[in-house]
Amino acid sequence: MNTSQSGYQEICTDPSYAGQVVLMTYPLIGNYGRLVADDQSTRPWLRGLVVAHATAAISEDAAQLAALLRSHSVPAIAGVETRSLARRLRETGAQRARISAPWESDPEAAIAATRLITPWEHQDFVAQVSPTRVQTFGDESQPLVVVVDFGLKSNIVRALRARGLRVRVHPHNTALSDLLHGEPVGVVLSPGPGDPARLTAPVALARDIITSGIPLLGICLGHQIVARAAGADTRRLAFGHHGANHPVRDLPTGRVYVTAQNHEVEVIGGTLPESSGFEVSQVNLNDGSVEGLRHRELPIETVQYHPEGSPGPLDATPVFDRFLRAIDERSR
Repeated sequence: MNTSQSGYQEICTDPSYAGQVVLMTYPLIGNYGRLVADDQSTRPWLRGLVVAHATAAISEDAAQLAALLRSHSVPAIAGVETRSLARRLRETGAQRARISAPWESDPEAAIAATRLITPWEHQDFVAQVSPTRVQTFGDESQPLVVVVDFGLKSNIVRALRARGLRVRVHPHNTALSDLLHGEPVGVVLSPGPGDPARLTAPVALARDIITSGIPLLGICLGHQIVARAAGADTRRLAFGHHGANHPVRDLPTGRVYVTAQNHEVEVIGGTLPESSGFEVSQVNLNDGSVEGLRHRELPIETVQYHPEGSPGPLDATPVFDRFLRAIDERSR
């Protein structure tokens, strides 16, 4: 369930939504079309889309959301009373779902087929969305930052490039030696789908990166992976956070940011070992869940939300500026 009023194109092409059937609570979807340049990856990753009212609005086929979904065989359904369904999900929490074909009219058969779907927490979505080869963006003369792609959004690369950095993107199963080849000035662990409790190899990689002392930024799933590398536990939220209006308080400054979020799992702040050097830096004002970690001595910050969120909000973009400052301070 996503409460965003806009951004349906970005939601559909965000790899973090892999495995999800997304219910949009805003009643009109598709009304401003689609710009291919704003896609967050090369294809839609969600398993299905549920909306109240759908509109093509734009005559050009490629600019229509329905055409994007249809070209990749992603099912969608409109005409649903999404308010009632949203209230039910708020009572019961996330659950397995399936969009049936129009000719499948037997409700018992549909329920039986839905029960056969592998539960979310038992699936390895990162292996599905992560690339198999290394890609580099930018000029050789620029400082190099490396990104581990667990489900990378294009806007993260754009945000780093806009700050004068060359970006090298690695698959999720990269080795530390390959990641640090060429002496990068910083590392980013990207967002992605699924449960971090399954990701033992990425957690071990994060533990090695922490030990290296290189500036590190973890975003969403990357935040959870760093937390587990530091010794903290994670658990699934009852409803998850999906939307563009989540208020987050930065504890050291008291400043509040409105953020875009999409995750099913939270870091349990009370399990973070004191000896790890990490502390909770930000919390969600709706439910008190952990929204960020910072290391007391090393140049490491993690955030649970999406500072690269597009079309917004843009409150959290200073996360990238702090990362750049950490890089500059370490290079002096």
